[in-house]
Amino acid sequence: MHGPVIGAGEPPRLMVVVAHPDDETFACGSLLLHAAASGATTAVCCATRGEAGERAPGSGVTKQELPAVRERELRAAARLLQVSRVDMLDFADSGMSGPAGPDTLAGAAFADVRDRVRECLEDFQPHVLVTLDAGDGHRDHVRIRDATLAAAQQARWRVARVYLHCLPQALMRRWLEHLAREHPASQHLEADVPGTPEELITTVVDTRRYLAEREQAIAAHASQISPYDGLPADLRLAFLTTEHLRRVVPAWNGGDRERDVFSQVAGAAR
Repeated sequence: MHGPVIGAGEPPRLMVVVAHPDDETFACGSLLLHAAASGATTAVCCATRGEAGERAPGSGVTKQELPAVRERELRAAARLLQVSRVDMLDFADSGMSGPAGPDTLAGAAFADVRDRVRECLEDFQPHVLVTLDAGDGHRDHVRIRDATLAAAQQARWRVARVYLHCLPQALMRRWLEHLAREHPASQHLEADVPGTPEELITTVVDTRRYLAEREQAIAAHASQISPYDGLPADLRLAFLTTEHLRRVVPAWNGGDRERDVFSQVAGAAR
């Protein structure tokens, strides 16, 4: 048995751990809405205030204002996603490249990042824990993924299920084909196809009913450029109406994919 059994009448709890404001919406927004609609209490733990992010043209936000603005946007989006709690870990955004100082998420001691995530986890006591799979290679996403998995292993509270939120490789291939047509000089076209191979995806959740609410939360991050802007309608819907995850706790033993992160949440492995 992995993790606690949910008591009679007790709502399940789901926590999403991310690196930057907007990760909770651009990546996990529909999953959070689905969890709330399923009766779960949800929380977001965010490691940085995203001060290294690029400001959307015309936003009017200065570089100095960006950390405070992005935190406000995160909290506004969280309300729209029916999130009950937001925790900030107070690391600095590491950016995509260059030196990562000791106060940044990528440059801080790994044990420090892990322990701050563990503190949030032990306080909220989620039955389901989700973080990004870092398939895009961003060093902050990699660091928060690794720290979250380590925190779940070491925490006194035993999480019933741990998932990585994924972008399937087949979907990312469609995105690259769109880029090649519309932006043939894009640097993204020089890299290998990002995303998670289909055979590693264990869980697929239909979230199309939450599209309108997800779109509202995306709009709340007005200082940022949405990765879905400018996509053809069918590709945008493919990104925003189905959640793909990889279950890592308990280990996946094959069989039909799950259709929900709360099924058998007491923790028996397949």
